[in-house]
Amino acid sequence: MGMVSEFKDFAMRGNVVDMAVGIVIGGAFGKIVSSFTNDVLMPPIGMATGGVDFSQLALTLQEKTAEAAAVTVNYGLFINTVIDFLIIAFAIFLVVKAMNSAKQQEEETPAAPPEPSKEEVLLAEIRDALRR
Repeated sequence: MGMVSEFKDFAMRGNVVDMAVGIVIGGAFGKIVSSFTNDVLMPPIGMATGGVDFSQLALTLQEKTAEAAAVTVNYGLFINTVIDFLIIAFAIFLVVKAMNSAKQQEEETPAAPPEPSKEEVLLAEIRDALRR
């Protein structure tokens, strides 16, 4: 039972759960960005470049034969993937930048000075009474 208990403790740590949530949300965000790139961004770019469909761009190394499929380098799909990456990287950059600025604002906010202890208050009263 020690191993199961140890695994449960590991799996229920806050960091592991937070990371799992981040991975799931990141996967969903990646799908959204891929759809945005393939379905919204690339068609107008293809139209502006003369009706090019980037997902179909490929360099044929060997034509299709009866025994084997064609051998191609699909550089159009690679271009789409690079654009996906750049969009995701920029979004992550914006999130990290926002977190850093929020953290910096927290650090810049001066902490209120601690209230004097009872002894200090009493000593100040004695000092003031002796001055009078």
